[in-house]
This record gives sequence, C-alpha cells and structure tokens, in this order.
Amino acid sequence: MLAAIFASAPAAEYPAAPANPTGPLDFTLRSITGQDYPLAQHKGQVLLIVNVASKCGFTKQYSGLQALYAKHQAAGLVVLGVPANDFLWQEPGKDSDIAAFCSTTYGVTFPMMAKTTVKGGDITPLYAWLTTKSPFPGAVSWNFNKFLIGRDGQVKARFGSKVGPDDEELTGAVERELAAKAP
Repeated sequence: MLAAIFASAPAAEYPAAPANPTGPLDFTLRSITGQDYPLAQHKGQVLLIVNVASKCGFTKQYSGLQALYAKHQAAGLVVLGVPANDFLWQEPGKDSDIAAFCSTTYGVTFPMMAKTTVKGGDITPLYAWLTTKSPFPGAVSWNFNKFLIGRDGQVKARFGSKVGPDDEELTGAVERELAAKAP
C-alpha cells in the first residue's frame, strides 16, 4: 500500500539490451529529453556514470559532479547523470522537473538521462550489465553510486555514495583514465 501511495510516473522505457554486450558502450540510454543516447558516441572518452536523485542526502554531490565535469571536459571526461527513484522515493519528479531542478539549482551542464531503474526486476539493461557482468559486480546500494569507464570502453572503477566527486580516490582514478591514450 505504501508503494502505491509513493509511486510516481514510471521510468522511461529504455532501449533493449544489445545481443552480446562486451562493455557499457554497447548500450543505449534515453536522454532526459527523450532521445536515444548511444553510449558508443563516447568511444575514446572517459565516462563517469552516476545514478542521481534530487531529494537525497547526497544530492549536493551535483555541485561536485558539475565542477569535475567542467574541469576535465576538454580532456575527454563526460559525466552522465542517471536519475532513479529506487531508494526511498528520492527522485519522484518527471524528467522535465528533474532537468529544471538540476539546471537551476546546481547549474548542471553534463548529459542527463531519463529517469530509470537501477535495481530490482525492472532494472535497465545498462545497470543490469554493470551490476552483474562488470569487473565490479553487486547491486547499486544507494543514490550517487559511480561507475568509471575508461577510454577503452571498459569499467575501471566503482565508487559508493560516500565517495564524493572531489574525493582524491575518485579524482585520482579519473585523472589516470584521462591520461591513458585512446585505443
């Protein structure tokens, strides 16, 4: 009954999983404005994929994610925000509400995806792969979990919610991947 009371609009329908994915760049997401967003467009770049939420204790990480993106975008870093309402209904809004919140509250300019599911039976194909087939398997534990994808298109590191965008562990890993040559 509580789930029905707190239920919000369903997450966007995501494109189907590729037949035999070898890495995250084989997947396509849906942008926050509704267009297909193939991750293959980021071949040779470094990606930081983050499940985000607007009403979470970690929401202030948007500022750090934006700063990290602004600092390293020219070198090839792309931060991808993936809103999810999977943890205590902390992302209840529609995609348009989420986009407005991120832009006006935190000045987010990095790509934002449509709201999706990052755990459970309706998990989106990318997150199903990340949590079972990547070198860092395991369920997403909370909002603001982070997967770092290297220039070679493979998962290089995973960080929990408590590792902020300005944490040396994360920034060091990002800088190492940015220093690597593209394949």
